Amino acid sequence: MLAVTYMPRLNNVEAAELIIGIDNPPSNGTVLAMLFNSSSTFVDLRDPVTVITLPSGGTTPGRILDLASGEYAVVVYQDENGNGRLDKNFIGIPSEPLGFSNRYWPQGPPTYTRAVFKLEAGETKTINVKLQPVFGKLGFFGLGVGVISTTSPYRGAKTWNIQPIPAISYIGDRVQILGLTARGSILNLGDFALAATASYRFGAYREKDSPYLQGMGNRDDTLLGGFALRAKLPEGFELSAGYEHDLLDRTGGGTGRLGVEKAFQQGLLTISPKIAFNWITDKIADYEYGVPAAQARTDRPAYHPGDAVNLEVGVTIFRELYENWRLILSSSFVFLPSNLKDSPIVDQSHVLNSFFAVTRRF
Repeated sequence: MLAVTYMPRLNNVEAAELIIGIDNPPSNGTVLAMLFNSSSTFVDLRDPVTVITLPSGGTTPGRILDLASGEYAVVVYQDENGNGRLDKNFIGIPSEPLGFSNRYWPQGPPTYTRAVFKLEAGETKTINVKLQPVFGKLGFFGLGVGVISTTSPYRGAKTWNIQPIPAISYIGDRVQILGLTARGSILNLGDFALAATASYRFGAYREKDSPYLQGMGNRDDTLLGGFALRAKLPEGFELSAGYEHDLLDRTGGGTGRLGVEKAFQQGLLTISPKIAFNWITDKIADYEYGVPAAQARTDRPAYHPGDAVNLEVGVTIFRELYENWRLILSSSFVFLPSNLKDSPIVDQSHVLNSFFAVTRRF
């Protein structure tokens, strides 16, 4: 349910009033309006200052009285199933029709600066919004160009690997495809969600990358599949956990993840820092960091690291550009644990992964 903080009553001279109307009131369902005065809560549409139900399903304007002067943003939505909250899909995108003040329409996480308006002391202001579904009938697509860059932890390998890729995405209510990852919703209880997942994992190295890898063979790309959980925590934090196994059995193992992230805004930028612990099973660790006895040399002794847990710290930055264009930048440091750093084919203590893309929504 929505957390609501009611504002103190002001005297008649100071009090402002907000009138909220709907251009296209729906024929069924309840229509609610949420009032925000902070970008930190607006970014994920939680904990509004107040919530009102619009009379007659939105056919009659709603009123919010006794407001202090200041900056506000309004989000109106149609509560189609009558559960008293704005339903969202697995990655947090609203799945019920909604509208924003200033007739703003987000191209990603909603930007407070785009929807905000000024309310003066004693003013009566009218805000009209148009309700529309985020996904439409078929969901929406994104297409653009991107670049993946990674540093190599392997001894004697070149420092940077840069690879241009098409930036393709599909966002629907139940299915989301974001570049090299895909999710399909299984269960969504509002603050808790479960999804099936799949992701493309690049091969760790090719033997030509370094003299110390020659004779080891190439490490092939593969496809992982599994399940992921997401849970909303207080103050806008989000907990995620999941496990994926190698569906093509090229590594014989899998990876697990437990992470926490939180989004906040600075002007037009949505910034989402994250921290996670990543577990790789012993078979993947051996495949990517081990040295089989048959491939051992004087300068490359046999080594079996066993399973490992690394620490990942990163940030994702999102910015809406002109019309349907948007910019995405994601970067993270992965700190290798001692049993991976001690491998004879490794000479770095961390890996830097980055992704940059400019995409257009269709």
